[in-house]
Amino acid sequence: MDYKKTEAPVSTVTRDIVTIAHKTGNIYEAVVICSKMANQINAELRKELYEKLEEFATYNDNLEEVHENREQIEVSRYFEKLPKPSLISLEEFLNDRVYYNYPEVEETPNAI
Repeated sequence: MDYKKTEAPVSTVTRDIVTIAHKTGNIYEAVVICSKMANQINAELRKELYEKLEEFATYNDNLEEVHENREQIEVSRYFEKLPKPSLISLEEFLNDRVYYNYPEVEETPNAI
């Protein structure tokens, strides 16, 4: 999924709790689903950022030679301007683009 082309707002927007809770029937379940999705999005974005920054890495042992790399700065700014993972996950959840299921619980007889 391309999170860079999402319609999620960049800043915080007030949401109606009832509409969020309506999807699962419980607000706490909806928050858990969104938080787990936000963790996944954050991991993917972080991995992509580190891969792009690795291209510009220079390995010098000399501390006196510190220089700016414009491309690296632009990549960092681009990722800083993206919406936060929690806002992206909430937007995806409200637009029914998140798949979630409940694990089946095996019923074991109680031993006495």
